[in-house]
Amino acid sequence: MGKLGATEIILIVAVILLLFGGKKIPELMKGLGSGIKEFKDASKDNSGATSNPNKNNTDSKTE
Repeated sequence: MGKLGATEIILIVAVILLLFGGKKIPELMKGLGSGIKEFKDASKDNSGATSNPNKNNTDSKTE
């Protein structure tokens, strides 16, 4: 597979506009952006827990 050219990108954008319409696309992009932001925040929170798996976690409950 090769790189996408200008013609392919224009065709993809045109199909997206036909499927969703011009008014729905900003809402979709807003949802996508917030999803990516939540994913990054969660991965930052989780990176400290997985960086040293042998270290005892004081936040967890012991039964």
